[in-house]
Amino acid sequence: MKLKEIAAFFEKLAPLQYQESYDNSGLQVGNPGQEITGALVTFDITDEVIDEAIRKNINLVIGHHPLIFGGLKSITGKNMTERVVLKAIKNDIAIYAAHTNFDVIKNGVNGKICQTIGLENLKILDPVSGKLKKLVVFVPHDHAEKVRSALFESGAGGIGNYDSCSYNLEGNGTFKGNEETNPFTGAKGELHTEPETRIETIFPEHLKGSVISSMIQAHPYEEVAYDIYPLDNKYNQFGMGMTGELLKPMNETEFLTHLKKSFNSDVIRHTTLLDKPVKKVAVCGGAGSFLLNKAISAKADVFVSADFKYHQFFDADSKILITDIGHYESEQYTREAFYDLIIKNFPKFAVHLSEINTNPIKYF
Repeated sequence: MKLKEIAAFFEKLAPLQYQESYDNSGLQVGNPGQEITGALVTFDITDEVIDEAIRKNINLVIGHHPLIFGGLKSITGKNMTERVVLKAIKNDIAIYAAHTNFDVIKNGVNGKICQTIGLENLKILDPVSGKLKKLVVFVPHDHAEKVRSALFESGAGGIGNYDSCSYNLEGNGTFKGNEETNPFTGAKGELHTEPETRIETIFPEHLKGSVISSMIQAHPYEEVAYDIYPLDNKYNQFGMGMTGELLKPMNETEFLTHLKKSFNSDVIRHTTLLDKPVKKVAVCGGAGSFLLNKAISAKADVFVSADFKYHQFFDADSKILITDIGHYESEQYTREAFYDLIIKNFPKFAVHLSEINTNPIKYF
Protein backbone atom coordinates (compact mmCIF):
# COMPACT_ATOMS: atom_id res chain seq x y z
CA MET A 1 0.00 0.00 0.00
CA LYS A 2 1.18 3.51 -0.79
CA LEU A 3 1.54 6.01 2.05
CA LYS A 4 -0.81 8.40 0.25
CA GLU A 5 -3.57 5.76 0.32
CA ILE A 6 -3.63 5.43 4.08
CA ALA A 7 -3.26 9.21 4.47
CA ALA A 8 -6.27 9.68 2.17
CA PHE A 9 -8.25 7.18 4.26
CA PHE A 10 -7.59 9.09 7.49
CA GLU A 11 -8.29 12.44 5.88
CA LYS A 12 -11.62 11.26 4.51
CA LEU A 13 -12.54 9.90 7.94
CA ALA A 14 -11.17 12.89 9.88
CA PRO A 15 -10.70 15.81 7.45
CA LEU A 16 -7.75 18.07 8.18
CA GLN A 17 -10.07 21.10 7.78
CA TYR A 18 -11.53 20.24 11.21
CA GLN A 19 -8.28 20.40 13.18
CA GLU A 20 -7.69 23.33 15.51
CA SER A 21 -5.67 26.29 14.22
CA TYR A 22 -2.72 25.46 16.50
CA ASP A 23 -2.58 21.84 15.39
CA ASN A 24 -0.37 20.09 12.84
CA SER A 25 -2.15 16.86 11.94
CA GLY A 26 -1.42 14.92 8.78
CA LEU A 27 1.71 13.52 7.14
CA GLN A 28 4.79 14.83 8.98
CA VAL A 29 7.61 12.69 7.64
CA GLY A 30 7.68 10.59 4.47
CA ASN A 31 7.12 10.52 0.73
CA PRO A 32 3.43 10.10 -0.20
CA GLY A 33 4.45 7.65 -2.93
CA GLN A 34 6.38 5.48 -0.46
CA GLU A 35 5.39 1.80 -0.29
CA ILE A 36 4.21 0.96 3.25
CA THR A 37 4.86 -2.53 4.59
CA GLY A 38 3.02 -2.06 7.88
CA ALA A 39 1.92 0.47 10.49
CA LEU A 40 2.70 0.88 14.17
CA VAL A 41 -0.03 2.79 16.01
CA THR A 42 0.88 4.75 19.12
CA PHE A 43 -0.27 7.62 21.30
CA ASP A 44 2.90 9.76 21.33
CA ILE A 45 5.73 9.52 18.81
CA THR A 46 8.97 9.13 20.78
CA ASP A 47 12.51 7.76 20.37
CA GLU A 48 11.39 4.47 21.90
CA VAL A 49 8.47 4.14 19.49
CA ILE A 50 10.71 4.69 16.45
CA ASP A 51 13.15 2.11 17.87
CA GLU A 52 10.24 -0.30 18.17
CA ALA A 53 9.29 0.31 14.53
CA ILE A 54 12.90 -0.37 13.49
CA ARG A 55 13.00 -3.64 15.47
CA LYS A 56 9.74 -4.80 13.93
CA ASN A 57 10.69 -3.69 10.40
CA ILE A 58 7.70 -1.33 10.18
CA ASN A 59 7.99 1.81 8.06
CA LEU A 60 4.95 3.84 9.16
CA VAL A 61 4.17 5.19 12.63
CA ILE A 62 0.70 6.62 13.24
CA GLY A 63 0.28 8.69 16.39
CA HIS A 64 -2.35 10.84 18.03
CA HIS A 65 -0.13 13.69 19.20
CA PRO A 66 1.83 15.27 16.32
CA LEU A 67 5.60 15.04 16.59
CA ILE A 68 6.04 18.45 14.95
CA PHE A 69 3.82 21.24 16.31
CA GLY A 70 5.84 24.31 15.33
CA GLY A 71 8.29 24.90 12.53
CA LEU A 72 11.75 23.35 12.69
CA LYS A 73 14.53 25.88 12.01
CA SER A 74 17.16 23.17 12.12
CA ILE A 75 17.36 19.41 12.51
CA THR A 76 20.50 18.74 14.51
CA GLY A 77 19.19 16.36 17.18
CA LYS A 78 19.33 18.91 19.99
CA ASN A 79 15.89 17.89 21.34
CA MET A 80 13.52 14.91 21.20
CA THR A 81 11.57 16.17 18.19
CA GLU A 82 14.71 16.66 16.10
CA ARG A 83 16.16 13.31 17.20
CA VAL A 84 13.00 11.46 16.22
CA VAL A 85 12.78 13.20 12.84
CA LEU A 86 16.42 12.38 12.09
CA LYS A 87 16.01 8.76 13.14
CA ALA A 88 12.79 8.35 11.14
CA ILE A 89 14.33 9.81 7.96
CA LYS A 90 17.53 7.78 8.35
CA ASN A 91 15.49 4.56 8.65
CA ASP A 92 12.94 5.48 5.94
CA ILE A 93 10.07 5.54 8.46
CA ALA A 94 7.04 7.71 7.68
CA ILE A 95 5.18 9.55 10.45
CA TYR A 96 1.50 10.45 10.38
CA ALA A 97 -0.59 12.15 13.09
CA ALA A 98 -4.35 12.46 13.59
CA HIS A 99 -4.93 14.81 16.51
CA THR A 100 -7.73 17.36 16.94
CA ASN A 101 -9.28 16.31 13.61
CA PHE A 102 -9.65 12.87 15.22
CA ASP A 103 -11.04 14.44 18.40
CA VAL A 104 -14.04 15.90 16.57
CA ILE A 105 -15.37 12.79 14.80
CA LYS A 106 -18.00 10.58 16.40
CA ASN A 107 -15.95 7.38 16.30
CA GLY A 108 -12.72 9.08 17.30
CA VAL A 109 -11.18 9.90 20.66
CA ASN A 110 -14.35 10.78 22.56
CA GLY A 111 -16.36 7.99 21.00
CA LYS A 112 -13.72 5.57 22.32
CA ILE A 113 -13.94 7.11 25.81
CA CYS A 114 -17.72 6.71 25.77
CA GLN A 115 -17.37 3.10 24.63
CA THR A 116 -14.86 2.39 27.41
CA ILE A 117 -17.18 3.87 30.06
CA GLY A 118 -20.20 2.06 28.58
CA LEU A 119 -22.32 5.02 27.51
CA GLU A 120 -25.32 5.01 25.15
CA ASN A 121 -27.32 7.68 23.28
CA LEU A 122 -24.15 9.49 22.27
CA LYS A 123 -24.20 13.11 21.06
CA ILE A 124 -21.55 15.68 20.19
CA LEU A 125 -21.19 18.07 23.12
CA ASP A 126 -20.03 21.14 21.16
CA PRO A 127 -20.78 20.82 17.42
CA VAL A 128 -18.61 22.85 15.06
CA SER A 129 -19.96 26.04 13.45
CA GLY A 130 -19.18 27.64 10.11
CA LYS A 131 -18.40 24.35 8.38
CA LEU A 132 -21.63 24.06 6.38
CA LYS A 133 -22.36 25.59 2.99
CA LYS A 134 -25.60 26.08 1.09
CA LEU A 135 -25.57 25.31 -2.62
CA VAL A 136 -28.15 26.81 -4.99
CA VAL A 137 -28.18 25.61 -8.59
CA PHE A 138 -30.55 26.21 -11.50
CA VAL A 139 -31.43 23.19 -13.68
CA PRO A 140 -33.84 22.51 -16.58
CA HIS A 141 -36.91 20.76 -15.15
CA ASP A 142 -36.24 17.47 -16.94
CA HIS A 143 -32.73 17.20 -15.51
CA ALA A 144 -33.47 18.24 -11.93
CA GLU A 145 -33.74 14.68 -10.61
CA LYS A 146 -30.42 13.67 -12.19
CA VAL A 147 -28.61 16.64 -10.65
CA ARG A 148 -30.26 16.14 -7.25
CA SER A 149 -29.22 12.49 -7.22
CA ALA A 150 -25.63 13.41 -8.11
CA LEU A 151 -25.53 15.95 -5.30
CA PHE A 152 -26.87 13.49 -2.74
CA GLU A 153 -24.49 10.73 -3.84
CA SER A 154 -21.53 13.10 -3.38
CA GLY A 155 -22.51 13.83 0.24
CA ALA A 156 -24.78 16.87 0.00
CA GLY A 157 -28.23 17.04 1.58
CA GLY A 158 -27.50 15.66 5.05
CA ILE A 159 -29.25 17.24 8.06
CA GLY A 160 -28.77 15.34 11.32
CA ASN A 161 -30.19 11.84 10.86
CA TYR A 162 -31.81 12.77 7.54
CA ASP A 163 -30.28 12.61 4.08
CA SER A 164 -31.38 13.64 0.56
CA CYS A 165 -32.64 16.98 1.92
CA SER A 166 -33.31 19.76 -0.58
CA TYR A 167 -35.69 22.61 -1.38
CA ASN A 168 -36.96 23.01 -4.93
CA LEU A 169 -38.65 25.95 -6.60
CA GLU A 170 -39.81 26.25 -10.20
CA GLY A 171 -39.28 29.36 -12.30
CA ASN A 172 -37.80 30.63 -15.55
CA GLY A 173 -34.17 31.28 -16.42
CA THR A 174 -32.96 33.43 -19.32
CA PHE A 175 -29.71 33.41 -21.26
CA LYS A 176 -28.23 34.35 -24.62
CA GLY A 177 -25.06 32.67 -25.86
CA ASN A 178 -22.51 34.33 -28.13
CA GLU A 179 -21.07 32.85 -31.32
CA GLU A 180 -18.58 30.71 -29.41
CA THR A 181 -21.28 28.82 -27.49
CA ASN A 182 -23.06 25.58 -28.16
CA PRO A 183 -26.16 25.93 -25.96
CA PHE A 184 -27.91 22.84 -24.65
CA THR A 185 -31.24 24.47 -25.50
CA GLY A 186 -32.10 27.55 -27.56
CA ALA A 187 -29.91 29.05 -30.26
CA LYS A 188 -26.67 31.04 -30.07
CA GLY A 189 -27.20 34.75 -30.35
CA GLU A 190 -30.86 34.54 -29.34
CA LEU A 191 -32.40 35.32 -25.96
CA HIS A 192 -33.85 32.11 -24.56
CA THR A 193 -36.24 31.50 -21.66
CA GLU A 194 -36.01 28.05 -20.06
CA PRO A 195 -38.30 26.57 -17.38
CA GLU A 196 -35.86 25.69 -14.57
CA THR A 197 -35.84 24.22 -11.08
CA ARG A 198 -33.94 26.03 -8.36
CA ILE A 199 -32.38 23.34 -6.15
CA GLU A 200 -31.13 24.29 -2.69
CA THR A 201 -29.19 21.89 -0.50
CA ILE A 202 -26.38 21.95 2.07
CA PHE A 203 -23.04 20.20 2.31
CA PRO A 204 -20.08 20.10 4.73
CA GLU A 205 -17.13 22.24 3.70
CA HIS A 206 -14.70 19.35 3.31
CA LEU A 207 -16.87 17.83 0.54
CA LYS A 208 -16.97 20.99 -1.57
CA GLY A 209 -14.73 19.68 -4.34
CA SER A 210 -16.61 16.42 -4.89
CA VAL A 211 -20.05 18.05 -4.57
CA ILE A 212 -19.33 20.74 -7.16
CA SER A 213 -17.63 18.28 -9.51
CA SER A 214 -20.56 15.84 -9.34
CA MET A 215 -23.06 18.64 -9.91
CA ILE A 216 -21.26 19.95 -12.99
CA GLN A 217 -20.90 16.46 -14.48
CA ALA A 218 -24.63 15.79 -14.07
CA HIS A 219 -25.74 19.22 -15.33
CA PRO A 220 -26.58 19.58 -19.05
CA TYR A 221 -25.53 23.24 -19.45
CA GLU A 222 -22.17 24.41 -20.82
CA GLU A 223 -22.02 27.03 -18.10
CA VAL A 224 -23.63 26.02 -14.81
CA ALA A 225 -25.21 28.83 -12.78
CA TYR A 226 -24.83 28.15 -9.06
CA ASP A 227 -24.25 29.99 -5.78
CA ILE A 228 -22.52 28.91 -2.57
CA TYR A 229 -23.44 30.58 0.73
CA PRO A 230 -21.60 30.22 4.06
CA LEU A 231 -23.77 29.07 6.97
CA ASP A 232 -23.32 29.61 10.71
CA ASN A 233 -25.48 26.60 11.58
CA LYS A 234 -24.09 24.02 13.97
CA TYR A 235 -22.90 20.85 12.22
CA ASN A 236 -23.68 18.08 14.69
CA GLN A 237 -21.67 15.39 12.89
CA PHE A 238 -18.37 16.95 14.05
CA GLY A 239 -17.39 18.65 17.27
CA MET A 240 -15.50 18.56 20.54
CA GLY A 241 -16.59 16.38 23.45
CA MET A 242 -19.53 14.00 23.71
CA THR A 243 -22.36 13.16 26.05
CA GLY A 244 -23.91 9.79 26.75
CA GLU A 245 -25.90 7.90 29.34
CA LEU A 246 -25.17 4.92 31.55
CA LEU A 247 -27.48 1.97 31.05
CA LYS A 248 -28.05 1.96 34.82
CA PRO A 249 -27.31 4.92 37.13
CA MET A 250 -24.42 4.61 39.59
CA ASN A 251 -23.66 6.48 42.75
CA GLU A 252 -20.66 8.77 42.51
CA THR A 253 -18.26 6.49 44.38
CA GLU A 254 -19.19 3.55 42.15
CA PHE A 255 -18.67 5.69 39.06
CA LEU A 256 -15.24 6.90 40.23
CA THR A 257 -14.22 3.30 40.91
CA HIS A 258 -15.48 2.32 37.46
CA LEU A 259 -13.44 5.13 35.85
CA LYS A 260 -10.29 4.24 37.75
CA LYS A 261 -10.51 0.62 36.67
CA SER A 262 -11.55 1.32 33.06
CA PHE A 263 -8.73 3.81 32.40
CA ASN A 264 -6.05 2.28 34.64
CA SER A 265 -5.76 5.59 36.46
CA ASP A 266 -3.47 5.73 39.48
CA VAL A 267 -5.17 8.92 40.66
CA ILE A 268 -8.43 10.65 39.81
CA ARG A 269 -8.70 14.28 40.86
CA HIS A 270 -12.28 15.36 41.38
CA THR A 271 -14.50 18.03 42.90
CA THR A 272 -16.68 17.54 45.98
CA LEU A 273 -19.14 14.68 45.64
CA LEU A 274 -22.68 15.96 45.21
CA ASP A 275 -24.46 12.89 46.61
CA LYS A 276 -26.44 12.49 43.38
CA PRO A 277 -26.82 9.49 41.07
CA VAL A 278 -24.71 9.50 37.90
CA LYS A 279 -26.72 8.93 34.72
CA LYS A 280 -25.64 11.45 32.07
CA VAL A 281 -21.92 11.83 31.45
CA ALA A 282 -19.99 14.40 29.41
CA VAL A 283 -16.49 13.53 28.19
CA CYS A 284 -13.57 15.22 26.47
CA GLY A 285 -10.25 13.51 25.88
CA GLY A 286 -7.18 15.49 26.88
CA ALA A 287 -7.38 19.07 28.15
CA GLY A 288 -11.13 19.66 28.22
CA SER A 289 -11.72 22.41 30.78
CA PHE A 290 -12.89 24.75 27.99
CA LEU A 291 -16.00 22.56 27.66
CA LEU A 292 -17.04 22.66 31.32
CA ASN A 293 -19.88 25.15 30.79
CA LYS A 294 -21.10 23.12 27.80
CA ALA A 295 -21.20 20.03 30.01
CA ILE A 296 -23.17 21.93 32.66
CA SER A 297 -25.60 23.29 30.04
CA ALA A 298 -26.10 19.74 28.74
CA LYS A 299 -27.19 18.81 32.31
CA ALA A 300 -24.49 16.17 32.64
CA ASP A 301 -24.00 14.74 36.12
CA VAL A 302 -20.26 14.21 35.60
CA PHE A 303 -17.61 15.66 33.29
CA VAL A 304 -14.75 13.25 32.51
CA SER A 305 -11.65 14.98 31.14
CA ALA A 306 -8.10 15.99 32.11
CA ASP A 307 -5.61 18.78 32.76
CA PHE A 308 -7.85 20.94 34.97
CA LYS A 309 -5.97 23.70 36.79
CA TYR A 310 -6.53 24.36 40.49
CA HIS A 311 -8.87 27.33 40.13
CA GLN A 312 -10.88 25.67 37.37
CA PHE A 313 -12.21 23.10 39.84
CA PHE A 314 -14.11 25.92 41.56
CA ASP A 315 -16.03 26.49 38.31
CA ALA A 316 -17.99 23.29 38.91
CA ASP A 317 -19.87 25.35 41.54
CA SER A 318 -21.76 22.28 42.84
CA LYS A 319 -23.49 21.96 39.45
CA ILE A 320 -21.46 19.01 38.17
CA LEU A 321 -18.84 16.54 39.33
CA ILE A 322 -15.50 17.15 37.57
CA THR A 323 -13.29 14.07 37.24
CA ASP A 324 -9.74 14.61 35.97
CA ILE A 325 -8.45 11.17 35.04
CA GLY A 326 -5.19 12.32 33.41
CA HIS A 327 -4.33 13.35 29.86
CA TYR A 328 -2.69 10.11 28.78
CA GLU A 329 -5.27 8.03 30.62
CA SER A 330 -8.20 9.74 28.91
CA GLU A 331 -6.83 9.31 25.39
CA GLN A 332 -4.79 6.11 25.66
CA TYR A 333 -7.36 4.00 23.79
CA THR A 334 -7.00 6.19 20.70
CA ARG A 335 -4.42 3.59 19.61
CA GLU A 336 -7.10 0.93 19.62
CA ALA A 337 -9.44 3.23 17.67
CA PHE A 338 -6.76 3.67 14.99
CA TYR A 339 -6.10 -0.07 14.94
CA ASP A 340 -9.77 -1.04 14.62
CA LEU A 341 -10.46 1.45 11.83
CA ILE A 342 -7.46 0.36 9.77
CA ILE A 343 -8.15 -3.36 10.20
CA LYS A 344 -11.80 -2.89 9.26
CA ASN A 345 -10.99 -0.98 6.08
CA PHE A 346 -7.69 -2.67 5.13
CA PRO A 347 -8.03 -6.26 6.45
CA LYS A 348 -4.87 -7.49 4.68
CA PHE A 349 -2.68 -4.61 5.89
CA ALA A 350 -0.24 -5.32 8.74
CA VAL A 351 -1.09 -3.13 11.74
CA HIS A 352 0.59 -3.35 15.15
CA LEU A 353 -0.22 -1.77 18.50
CA SER A 354 2.82 -0.16 20.06
CA GLU A 355 3.99 -1.82 23.27
CA ILE A 356 5.50 1.44 24.56
CA ASN A 357 3.77 3.36 27.36
CA THR A 358 4.56 6.95 26.37
CA ASN A 359 2.98 8.62 29.41
CA PRO A 360 5.62 11.09 30.72
CA ILE A 361 3.81 11.54 34.07
CA LYS A 362 4.57 9.17 36.92
CA TYR A 363 3.03 8.94 40.39
CA PHE A 364 4.91 8.18 43.60
